[in-house]
Amino acid sequence: MTSGEFVSNCTADVLTSAAQLLKAGGLVALPTETVYGLGADATNKDAVARIYKVKGRPADHPLIVHIYSMQSLGEWADEIPSYAIALARDFWPGPMTLVLKRSLLAEDFVTGGQPTVGLRVPDHSVALALLSAFEKVGGKGIAAPSANRFGHVSPTTAHAVQEELGDYLDPTDLILDGGASQVGVESTIIDCTSSAPRILRPGAVTSEMIEKSSGLKISTTGVDIRVSGSLESHYAPSAKVDLNRIPISGEGFIALASYQTPPGVIRLAAPDNVEEFGRVMYQALRAADTEGLESIVVEEPIGDGLALAIRDRLMRAARA
Repeated sequence: MTSGEFVSNCTADVLTSAAQLLKAGGLVALPTETVYGLGADATNKDAVARIYKVKGRPADHPLIVHIYSMQSLGEWADEIPSYAIALARDFWPGPMTLVLKRSLLAEDFVTGGQPTVGLRVPDHSVALALLSAFEKVGGKGIAAPSANRFGHVSPTTAHAVQEELGDYLDPTDLILDGGASQVGVESTIIDCTSSAPRILRPGAVTSEMIEKSSGLKISTTGVDIRVSGSLESHYAPSAKVDLNRIPISGEGFIALASYQTPPGVIRLAAPDNVEEFGRVMYQALRAADTEGLESIVVEEPIGDGLALAIRDRLMRAARA
């Protein structure tokens, strides 16, 4: 028996109720352009503790705080460099998380005990409407890691959230259906605590975009900062993932449409381009488990930008 009310008609009244539920300490799974997130009031220690419990997530693993607009940056962060402001202006709302020195509002329970906080303005109409409604009831931000069990494949649909977390949610929790995520790969995470930006997790906002916006070269050195999705093994289905080999009969296969499917191989996805690859990748990995496959072969897309982010996720999935 699963819990968590599934809401596909995200009306203004529903979003107001969801915001009030968050303020009262409940959990709301929400759509974003990257993946679906499991949200809680980022200032409520008990509510955030429920995120960790539902996900089975280590308590020292920080959460990303989602805010309605860059105007809230100063509430959550101190010593914000000018290049971080430029990045926020250029890429928010969007698939980019800025890691900054935290303010007093960002407490240990949301930062994993680190002196930094990750902040993002998502580019999704339902997420932004929920954040706006949350502000109206006194909310400051929504802590929202991906809505999956820790280390598993991130969900890109509300149905995937229900399958993944339904057994762990309370009947009063909500799952908001905002359609399939349009990017499908988690946000670029950028360390903004030094004199130049440093990429901690690649995503759809690329190094070239960051350098053009900031006017600075990407830094490759800095202090260790724990961020989401940085463990060697992550984003993994139950099936074994192998990369860049010819699949054999009975195995699943994910590759660009230009690659043919060998006889007896189960084609899980054949995207036409890298952008579509990002959108369908996680759903295809989930489909392998639904079909009971023991192994999946993925032919990685080549190139920089989003392709680099896709390869990062697949490398971690293959190490599980």
